[in-house]
Amino acid sequence: MPTQLDTALEAIIGELTKDGQPFATAPFDRDGVEMPAFVGAPPTMAHYFAHFCNQHKDVPFLVDGDLRMTFGETYAAAVCVAEGLAKHHNVQKGDRIGIAARNSANWMIAYMGIIMAGGCATLLNGFWAGEELAYGVRLAECKLVLADAGRAKRLDGTDHSAKIVLIDHNVPSEGLSSVWAAPEGTSIAMQMLGALGPDDIATILYTSGSTGNSKGAWSDHRGVVHGVMNYVAQSAMAKILLESQGEDVSSQPSALIAVPLFHVTGEVPLFLQSYAIARKLVLMPKWDAEEALRLMDAEKVTYFVGVPLMSYEMATHANREKYDLSACRSFAAGGAPRPVEHVTKIKDAFPKGFPLLGYGLTETNAVGCGNFNENYMAKPGSTGKPSVPMVDLAILDDDGNKLAQGDVGEVCIRSVANFRGYWNNDEATKEAFTDDRYFRTGDLGYLDEDDYLYIVDRKKDIIIRGGENISCIEVEDAIYAHDDIAECSVFGLPDERMGEVPAAVIRVKSGRDTMNAAQMREFLLSNTAPFKVPLEEHIFPVTEVLPRLGTQKIDKKTLRAEYTAKFA
Repeated sequence: MPTQLDTALEAIIGELTKDGQPFATAPFDRDGVEMPAFVGAPPTMAHYFAHFCNQHKDVPFLVDGDLRMTFGETYAAAVCVAEGLAKHHNVQKGDRIGIAARNSANWMIAYMGIIMAGGCATLLNGFWAGEELAYGVRLAECKLVLADAGRAKRLDGTDHSAKIVLIDHNVPSEGLSSVWAAPEGTSIAMQMLGALGPDDIATILYTSGSTGNSKGAWSDHRGVVHGVMNYVAQSAMAKILLESQGEDVSSQPSALIAVPLFHVTGEVPLFLQSYAIARKLVLMPKWDAEEALRLMDAEKVTYFVGVPLMSYEMATHANREKYDLSACRSFAAGGAPRPVEHVTKIKDAFPKGFPLLGYGLTETNAVGCGNFNENYMAKPGSTGKPSVPMVDLAILDDDGNKLAQGDVGEVCIRSVANFRGYWNNDEATKEAFTDDRYFRTGDLGYLDEDDYLYIVDRKKDIIIRGGENISCIEVEDAIYAHDDIAECSVFGLPDERMGEVPAAVIRVKSGRDTMNAAQMREFLLSNTAPFKVPLEEHIFPVTEVLPRLGTQKIDKKTLRAEYTAKFA
């Protein structure tokens, strides 16, 4: 039965999406299937930046250490980056330009400049090791990679054809001097407003799935814009609800950026949405729970989003009482399941705020489901209801047929915000969609009687460690690269802090020297990003042949259950 909050939110979003209202929709034909699209959405992200940075030009936007910039100052800096990319590096419309850097104001300005020059912002995973970065560069066929010193060093000597352009995190005119030029006459950014369209490529983000190597999920401007605007609609809905309850929502919204901007959670709902809602963004270069508490107090942060362990670490921090977080009304989580017991602990620690949970994927531009406030407290095991007005969510069987309410099947999402395909991988793209354009998420779940989604398992062979997707097959391939390994199996173990952590069972070839966990970990760290490498205590050398299924595949499910029980 719908809750009082459900009824109120449905009424609000119903009004906001009526004809003539800010989020009115009209049918749009996407690959032969009609889907709702926002009538008033900007045609491209370049238009989106230009409109809202002008509308909020004198409003504070970025706080990065001692650096403070308004929306207008940020846009002016991005114009210079777009100009520099075109003049000094001959960037043309559609060129893939990689960003390999830690979070900073300059990362955001670089992203804007790439889009405003007509390029495709290609978001390389800043945690990757050198060979992984080079693979991402090769896959997207990047013309340039804007890299800070740490990532540039990792790329040294690797196989790729991109030009590496160094950037750093000083004030923009210095930190981005290698891609900086003052416009003379009509800027390239202004010219591109007449040249870019909704069907042009906008972004490539990387996703790890069951096939090992990362895939590059590319989106056109229409998809990214609609992903962003769907979040803006949710924020407008929440603001109207709070106003109706007598809340004062006149102060500027503010958010702490504690998640990587190269992930879709950091990119779309956090970074890109902020232009439309005039939200201040406060950066911290590396996660630290007490530093997060300090910044949220000092900057009066109203919204926090991170992987579930982040809000939990703040809620349980020994020095939490030293900081005033009463301005923060929302503690959102995405990227991994949140343990049910965390929900009440967060609410108890921050009584003026509510824990929230979102569900979206790289391929959906973060659009999916949301579970809010009292509803989340009542159903903490659910990721919430499909997001209105964009999301058409269905539970399908392997043949693409819709299942009855309550039946478990694959969670599938259809919307204009979905990505267009995997770059240079037509086969994977075809497998990702049903004939009627539902994206197959790889998650297994069901809808309850109130249309709340519950995720129960994954079809894809991945581990979600603190919001980072780890392909089991990719780690297994790295283990098999050692000549002494006869067989192995990689799977996730439950972990209170990270949600899941990778584990590996290994068996060496007959007649070879035995290998201990420390030796295997050292071998893996030589060519694999550290977050993918199991800790020493999670590497299990065995002497017996690993269990097999009838197909003679290694029985990973049995191994996972066995070692989960041992650790429990």
